[in-house]
Amino acid sequence: MPSPSHLIVIGTSAGGLAALTRLVAQLPATLPAAVLVVQHLAPDAPAEHLVGQLAARTGLRCQLATNGAPLAAGHIYLAPPDRHLLVKSERLLVTKGPRENGYRPAVDALFRAAAVEYDSHVVGVVLTGLLHDGTAGLDFVKRCGGVAVVQADAEYPSMPESARRQVAIDYAVPLAELGSLLLQLVQPAAGASPTTRAAIPADLRLEAAIAERVALGTAAEAAQLGRLAPLTCPDCGGSLWEVSTGNVLRFRCHTGHAYTAEALAESAQQALEETLWVALRMMEERRSLLISMAGHGSGQRAQQQAERVADIKQHINRLREFLLNGSAGGSVAPEAGTAL
Repeated sequence: MPSPSHLIVIGTSAGGLAALTRLVAQLPATLPAAVLVVQHLAPDAPAEHLVGQLAARTGLRCQLATNGAPLAAGHIYLAPPDRHLLVKSERLLVTKGPRENGYRPAVDALFRAAAVEYDSHVVGVVLTGLLHDGTAGLDFVKRCGGVAVVQADAEYPSMPESARRQVAIDYAVPLAELGSLLLQLVQPAAGASPTTRAAIPADLRLEAAIAERVALGTAAEAAQLGRLAPLTCPDCGGSLWEVSTGNVLRFRCHTGHAYTAEALAESAQQALEETLWVALRMMEERRSLLISMAGHGSGQRAQQQAERVADIKQHINRLREFLLNGSAGGSVAPEAGTAL
């Protein structure tokens, strides 16, 4: 079971199963690289089904990644649901570390670990998917001397397009041509001498250690990565630091949660909209209570309650119009409310 000369790390989300099955069918069993895959999955998803689908289309050996397993050429390793897939000392590291960009497994976490361990011998690939996971990961790969590749004809283009906007991508190719490109990139050149290892940026080493839980991730560690930002972590409520290195604007807290700026904005937008729907529900409940109070009173007291009902009805209508017109900037479905 030979050790791989290269790592091919692949990240995908929506539409990923179809893309992966087409891609692995193009790769020969003699591939000198190991292939590591993060497919965004629900925590209770039957990952063995995806492994079986891939194995049926390729001569490569496909398996669900297990902690401590040695890396081997000609193998495909799929990240288990609700676990990050990392690499360390030519072995797999499977951990339930903090989410990155709201995901576990996260594409960025895999790409960073691979880049730190295999430097210029890493090919990072972002396939079809929604949102932004993998953008910072490709930047990590590039900073360590590796190659960045995106799918040019993605069914869901958000992930590859996000990467193309922010990272100097080396290759953007259709899925049908991706297998031959990857084979070309990982084939050792005839007569080539061993290459010198690329210098790994210190900040990426530190972030990789935090993801591996080697470093505890203190506030002092986070301060080495950037400046304290006036923002809080959506996952744990802790302080966020704006990471000052690389080409992709990122934020992370000292416990290990990490976000690109776009992912953080998405999370804040969702939290804002959920809060506003809760506020609307509470205002409608107060309106109903005031109506009941007005119906059980008389004279000036009843008049005061009726005025309060009219006042809160105006606020309810304005908030409902704000939400239904999309002014909160999201697509979260409204909660049921009392018709006005």
